[in-house]
Amino acid sequence: MRIHGVCSYNGANYSGWQKQINETSVQKEIEKVLSTIFNTEINIQGSGRTDALVHANNQHFHFEVNDDKKVDLDRLLYSVNSMLPEDIKIKSFEVVDQEWHARFSAKAKRYIYKVKTIAKDPFNTNLMWLNPHPFDYDLLVKSLKLFEGKHNFQDFTSKEEDDDNFVREISSIEVNKLGDDISISFVGNGFMRYQIRFMVGTAFAVATKDIDISYITKHLDSDKPREITHYKAPGQGLYLDEVYY
Repeated sequence: MRIHGVCSYNGANYSGWQKQINETSVQKEIEKVLSTIFNTEINIQGSGRTDALVHANNQHFHFEVNDDKKVDLDRLLYSVNSMLPEDIKIKSFEVVDQEWHARFSAKAKRYIYKVKTIAKDPFNTNLMWLNPHPFDYDLLVKSLKLFEGKHNFQDFTSKEEDDDNFVREISSIEVNKLGDDISISFVGNGFMRYQIRFMVGTAFAVATKDIDISYITKHLDSDKPREITHYKAPGQGLYLDEVYY
């Protein structure tokens, strides 16, 4: 039996989603609880990894249990949440076809990056990028919009190799400002390691006039040897918001 789960988490206390030796991860915490409940080793497969400090509103995953087990999903949901740390919540469980896969069945993902344009905020220190430097908002939006569409993002990821030659398609980038808060939404068919953080960091470097906007066009779709950008936004502002199937 294959079970599909959806969870949310505050990533401040974790090395990321994916389990690692001698590190605390979200995947590891969920697997530990499920293994205790089912009294056997349970391994879960996520829709993709999130890095250290990164959060999720809707991370999807699946796992297998023996077909001879009768699983009360409502009771399982209650039990798992009662045993997990307070910063991880399972939102739902459902039985799915064996062909369904949390990662390979995904068609698109939406990430949100949150920025607060002040120097200190005790209540959002681990939930947003606190960036007090003066910047040109219109230039920020113009810079981010350059990333829309199908591009070679080889200079905007630290991924060493890629089967698709670092080509990804971003269908939409939306920027919203409310008071001191800026929210940037990215929807695309896939994102590589640090890609969004590099894009946000570079766009803000343009908006603060540290670099010219031509820096982006120079590094986007480049046919030159890779030269990874130096501008990377911190992890705590990034959220995996939704996975589309």
